[in-house]
Amino acid sequence: MKNQLLLRITFLFVLGFIFSLNHANAQDAQEKKVIQLSGIILNADSTDAVAGVNIYVPKKGRGTSSGRFGYFSMPVLEGDSIIFSFIGLKKQTFKVPESVESDRISLILTMQVDEIALAEIEVMPYPTEEEFKQAIIALNVVDPMSISRANMSPEMLLRWAESMPASGNENFRYFQQTQAQQNQDLYGPRTLRLLDPFAWGQFIRSIKRGDLKKKD
Repeated sequence: MKNQLLLRITFLFVLGFIFSLNHANAQDAQEKKVIQLSGIILNADSTDAVAGVNIYVPKKGRGTSSGRFGYFSMPVLEGDSIIFSFIGLKKQTFKVPESVESDRISLILTMQVDEIALAEIEVMPYPTEEEFKQAIIALNVVDPMSISRANMSPEMLLRWAESMPASGNENFRYFQQTQAQQNQDLYGPRTLRLLDPFAWGQFIRSIKRGDLKKKD
């Protein structure tokens, strides 16, 4: 029975302490004045605005970021510490005064470049320099002239010529022939080469020359 009574008293004491702490924090927050903090963030030379700077109050869950022209605006309380951070620039802190007559504060903040000097790093494809040298010596280097001679062989040139697209002159000549054939088909039927005496004359001359003989 005594243990239960002791637990109840302890629970009421803890509950009262938490209530009084929350009440004190709420009263303290109410006493602080809300101020509208605005400004422009520039680079080290004060020539260009810095966009995308993170602006926040640590552990308060309040923050914003600078816009395209480096401008920002956010509500803060008296005594707040404002952090300005950006990758490649030094982090800066601005503390709002405890007592401010006006309800607005304007800033022009200049952020400096954060230069980080790193030690030289030599990247090697092998664990040690000795293994790398041995791998270079063991390489089987192909003579570039032999590759050129293989690419200039008649078989390779013929293969490239067959796969090469038609040139501008060939395309134009084919277009002209197609147009002429279409015009001929429009005004009359195509001529039959078997009835063309000029074609028979060319055929007879080719026989006399021996063009049709099988070459050895």
